[in-house]
Amino acid sequence: MAPGVEPINDSILPFEIRIDDAVLEDLRQRLAHTRIPDEVANVGWEYGMPYSYLRELTDYWQHSYDWRVQEAKLNEFDHFRASVGKQLVHFIHARSPHPNAFPLLLTHGWPGSVVEFLEVIPRLTNPERFGGDVRDAFHVIAPSLPGYGFSEATLEPGWDIRRVARVFIELLATLGYERYGAQGGDWGAQVTTRIALFDPEHCAAIHVNMPIASKPADGPPLTEQEQADLKDFQRFQRDESAYAMLQMTKPQTVSAALNDSPAGLLAWIIEKFHSWSDCNGHPENVFTRDQLITNVMLYWTTQTIASSARLYRETRIADAQEKTPPFVAVPTGVARYPKEILRFPRSWVEQRYNVTHWNDMPRGGHFAAMEQPELFVADVQTFFRTIR
Repeated sequence: MAPGVEPINDSILPFEIRIDDAVLEDLRQRLAHTRIPDEVANVGWEYGMPYSYLRELTDYWQHSYDWRVQEAKLNEFDHFRASVGKQLVHFIHARSPHPNAFPLLLTHGWPGSVVEFLEVIPRLTNPERFGGDVRDAFHVIAPSLPGYGFSEATLEPGWDIRRVARVFIELLATLGYERYGAQGGDWGAQVTTRIALFDPEHCAAIHVNMPIASKPADGPPLTEQEQADLKDFQRFQRDESAYAMLQMTKPQTVSAALNDSPAGLLAWIIEKFHSWSDCNGHPENVFTRDQLITNVMLYWTTQTIASSARLYRETRIADAQEKTPPFVAVPTGVARYPKEILRFPRSWVEQRYNVTHWNDMPRGGHFAAMEQPELFVADVQTFFRTIR
């Protein structure tokens, strides 16, 4: 955080990330006593996280990873915590130096964090430094979802994505942004969708990279690619969705283990970064070890894995009460990454969103901003030029 950062008002105060030495020492002790189970030989990722790779990562985490270096990188941004909706919400507020910059809310999902956006924020706020045009500059507001990371844990029922959306709308109003855009993937896409529904007077447009849609009563025939994408979705439901069922039904049971074991938490999260990214078989083909572990650290050091998982259960309960999802009327941009876990046909998405921009991206997956920061920023800039 830059020196001398001032409070925005009485309810929004500067926040410096500073993890106690005792927390880091406890982590080192737990890593030193990691018990890794046996495994089936030569099966790769078919059974989940390979324990050979888990040994490598836990050893690196214990002996080579330097949290203080990563903490300093995080603190290069201006962080705040706001009291909104009876909840403390952490966010990065990166204001552009350019007077006509457009406010943009960036919302992450699970098992991600604001770490996903560290490479794209400077490109959005200062595009000229990366060969871009100052007319594409944004003021970036990147919150941690309530119950995630440095946002306060959610300790009562009812914290579903609709409530999160209303909290973020209130945050943007408190910051004084009367017209803004919103972007998100995973839970971030669903929060962004609700923001567009709840606040169309101020939310001028949204950009999403994982819109959720359902089969319409009628529509055009699907292309071969769209049919293949739906088959991938069926495989995802069969082979990859157990984590979601656990977190939608009994999140606290699995979280007891994850909150107690750093190696367990590492395996639970990194397996998703392998399965959901465009990494050609290994997560370190697109992410560094420090990126992967720093994202995990935001769950470990804050002990928010349980409250993050509860978002699944709370949203499932809320979804059961919503008969037909309303139509999103604000202009919507969709970036469709080839390795995104849910890729619905355009004709289905257009039944729910006012799609004015659609881009089939050449590469990238679920963690688009982190995997392909240049492509991500270029598409966000292209879309929002249409509504500035």
